[in-house]
Amino acid sequence: MVWIIIIVIIVLLIGWLIAIYNNLIKLRENVHNAMGQIAAQVESRWDAITNLMQATQKYQSYEQETLEKIVNARTSVTDRASVADIDDDQQQFASVLGVVNALAEQYPDLKASGVYQQTMTAVDEFENKVRLSRMVYNDTVTKLNRAVQIFPNFLIAGPMGFTKETYFKNTDGKQEMPQWDPKN
Repeated sequence: MVWIIIIVIIVLLIGWLIAIYNNLIKLRENVHNAMGQIAAQVESRWDAITNLMQATQKYQSYEQETLEKIVNARTSVTDRASVADIDDDQQQFASVLGVVNALAEQYPDLKASGVYQQTMTAVDEFENKVRLSRMVYNDTVTKLNRAVQIFPNFLIAGPMGFTKETYFKNTDGKQEMPQWDPKN
């Protein structure tokens, strides 16, 4: 009888450990999924700017070469990217966007073109999607971080390699999303 009770306790304990482990796996995969959503929006945003580069070819070659160098030097963002990777990509993108905006100021006919206006509208939409995806990511990270830290989960999380994830934070230069005004 004692052995049966011991076996039942061991089976319950193993089942409990498996349930905690599986929940931590699910939460970690949700974080990777949320980062994947950000990566998809970031890629779409870059695709829009890359298409605009073709429209700038008839303008000064210096700007075209600068844009090509920046776009070609950037690294791809994946669902395994870190917050720092996304922040680096954001800085690179802001640099390209600055060159594009400066080029548009130099060439009013570019700024007035439908391609430029459509691209900037698309970039604005992708920026909004990136912002929303970052919020979803932070919510997902909160759930994982909470699960990793609470008792008794932390007894299992640490030895199994589960750690807290980093949140996205506002940077000094990213308080407001860049806007473009098609009337200017």
